[in-house]
Amino acid sequence: MNTYRVAVRILGLAALVVFLAACATGPRITTEADPEADFARYRTFGFYSPLAIEPHGYSSAASERMKASARAQMEARGYVFTEDKPDLLLNINAYTQQRTDVSSMPTVDYAYYYSYRARGYYVVPYWRDRTDVYRYTEGTLNVDLVDAARNRLVWEGIAVGRVTRSRDAAARAAQIDGAMADIFAQYPYRAGVVPAPR
Repeated sequence: MNTYRVAVRILGLAALVVFLAACATGPRITTEADPEADFARYRTFGFYSPLAIEPHGYSSAASERMKASARAQMEARGYVFTEDKPDLLLNINAYTQQRTDVSSMPTVDYAYYYSYRARGYYVVPYWRDRTDVYRYTEGTLNVDLVDAARNRLVWEGIAVGRVTRSRDAAARAAQIDGAMADIFAQYPYRAGVVPAPR
């Protein structure tokens, strides 16, 4: 009996770990680099003007956080921020849209009927489709790096994932920082360094 309880606890913990791992998945990240770009010659960066997240010419708390987060990621890779003739121009775009997922799954149900011949109730199984509808907000965050001299896109990172609305400013900032870190985790270059062949 004691072994049974230990086995049940271990299975319960294993199920919890799998559940938490499934919940902890981050956004889907895609990136693309220009194969003709010489990333070893880029050492400085600035922000593209006007930024896609500031189309009306003014900033918001969210756009300022995105800029600060992107700047921190670039500086962590050895790039120097400058407004005077940078090598790379960094552009950021973000938008959300409402999405709906519909899934159908066959399920069994039971019908009860009274048989006058047998003078009793009978249970009859039957199959039907159960349809579930989930509505959620999907967010997309784009980071573009443009070769300033050629005015050409040389690298793009995109994060797409479900957005959870939070009224807490610190939680929103952490979401932005996390998405930006996920994007730049796929950026293989450093300022003035020739990347190792893959």
